[in-house]
Amino acid sequence: MYIDTHTHLYSDKFKDDRDEMMMRSRNAGVELAIMPAVDLRSHKAMLELEKAYPAETLAMIGLHPCSVGEDFETELAAVEKYLGERSWVAIGEIGMDLYWDKTFRAQQETAFLRQCQWAIDYDLPICIHAREAIDELLELIDGIDDAKLRGVFHCWTGNLEQANRAIARGFYLGIGGVVTFKNGGIGPVVSSVPRDRILLETDAPYLAPVPKRGKRNETAYIPLVAEKIAELWETSPEEVGRQTNANTWQLFELDRFVKTTYPWAATRPASR
Repeated sequence: MYIDTHTHLYSDKFKDDRDEMMMRSRNAGVELAIMPAVDLRSHKAMLELEKAYPAETLAMIGLHPCSVGEDFETELAAVEKYLGERSWVAIGEIGMDLYWDKTFRAQQETAFLRQCQWAIDYDLPICIHAREAIDELLELIDGIDDAKLRGVFHCWTGNLEQANRAIARGFYLGIGGVVTFKNGGIGPVVSSVPRDRILLETDAPYLAPVPKRGKRNETAYIPLVAEKIAELWETSPEEVGRQTNANTWQLFELDRFVKTTYPWAATRPASR
């Protein structure tokens, strides 16, 4: 059984077949899907989906770096308000994106640092978006220098040196469809880093794995990611599921959310 640690199930790209998509996910053996927040335009949809599927989804809260603009203080105020109203599995996705537009780079940095402080204050992990900005974010994390700050670099695309720096700081690596790409370049990282620092994710509806590449991604495709990691680890997809589930429980402290009605509680690591 699998846990998808990063999937935008509330995306409009699923509006025509969301229930069927959720059924395909269950049939594929995905027991839990963790949803990252983006901004005020999508918080409502995310929370409504979490309410509709309480046994299968958990939501994060945060401000995505691509949504950081002139009104970022308003967006951050909304995140702060949400943090005080209920429990969350993590703060995310947050970070920096220097691929599309660097206009608001300084504001992205400010937003990241403020949300990191909230993560420390609330003792929550963070989920990091780091497109073309891994080194910059590692430097910011080094500057914070607080052992309570931990989390996952979602959609890892960095090299082994960067991976080791992230892991040394208490972070995990989110591995998705990129690992199946011929020129994805992260196979050596997945093969080399400690297995207890790898999480499975899809980032659906984006970055579908081979052989679905170029199509809309779904959480149901997580076994394709697990199969590729199993090949790199020279083990079985079942072992990949067991190990990455244990890693997910460890990082997100899923004990806080366990209810007897949650199917995924049955895969609770025996060591916990």
